[in-house]
Amino acid sequence: MTSTHQNPAAAGLRSTTKQPRTIAVFGAGGHTARFVVEELLKRGWTPILSGRDATTLNARWDGYGKLETRVASVEDPASLDRALAGAVAVINCAGPFLDTAAPVIEAALRASIHYLDLAAEQTPVLATFEHFAEPARAAGVVVVPAMAFYGGLADLLATAAMGDWTSADDVRIAIALDSWRPTRGTRLTGQRNTFQRMVYANHGLMPLADPPPTLAWQFPAPFGTQEVVAVPLSEIITISRHLRTAEVHSYMNLEPLKDLRDPATGPPTAADESGRSAQVFVADVVVRKGDEERRAVARGRDIYAVTAPLVVEAVTRIVDAPVIAAGVMAPGELFDARDFLASLSPDHLAVDIS
Repeated sequence: MTSTHQNPAAAGLRSTTKQPRTIAVFGAGGHTARFVVEELLKRGWTPILSGRDATTLNARWDGYGKLETRVASVEDPASLDRALAGAVAVINCAGPFLDTAAPVIEAALRASIHYLDLAAEQTPVLATFEHFAEPARAAGVVVVPAMAFYGGLADLLATAAMGDWTSADDVRIAIALDSWRPTRGTRLTGQRNTFQRMVYANHGLMPLADPPPTLAWQFPAPFGTQEVVAVPLSEIITISRHLRTAEVHSYMNLEPLKDLRDPATGPPTAADESGRSAQVFVADVVVRKGDEERRAVARGRDIYAVTAPLVVEAVTRIVDAPVIAAGVMAPGELFDARDFLASLSPDHLAVDIS
């Protein structure tokens, strides 16, 4: 594992102590952004709320006090520049990230501020690594794609499970949800993301088999044995960028996929005053080397809500670190994975690493 406090992984270091406590949130009118902004406020950050529609922004944040809103769209670079002015970092919550990631990263680089997003899609995450690594190093900023439930959490769990191993034969990730009520952003992303899904096999990215492979996975409680199908998301890209392994595969149980494919399935509904839904999840990661296996498991509630502490913990560590590494980085590459996960327990996740 790489710790930003000990082993900076890229050139172009800069100190970020005593930075402004202001974070821009792009896509602030969306469902997940609500949890992100509330988490920022809890931690003493000043959010700047940005999105393409003033009416949506004002309706979403009515009653939250004097939070600054700035209208911006990815089609108007000057508006993005105005939206990021005065911020030390931007969290991009606006999917589909196929459309928003590159323009917002470019704006962050112009402003010389850090960038994080919540992308589950593989294509924009791969493009971020391939196209923005050198510009981010030159700008002296950190770019972290996929810092969310899909992508970032599995990356951290895999890195934590790997521990002191320098290489592994394979990494297998299985996600179990008891249900999935998708947000409007999830629906739009599904319609937009028609690219071929990729797995990491034989030390390289290759297309997912058609039909996708299925198998039985023994999940921890409360799920038990479930049939799962290969659903590779952005964690395939992030894990393969920094962990030495021949294979990375991701699976999901079938029930949430039925919900997702049913156009009649409604959006998430709050089950308590926090706004979290009643949905429960288990993220189960197994790393194998020869005959030995290591496992890391995270349990929690509401895949959208849990994204907020993940990304806000990340941006806090990036900004508050006395020295950071510049460039495009995966979560497990940038942070001490065990320490990061421990910081989210037990308030947001129950984590078991064996």
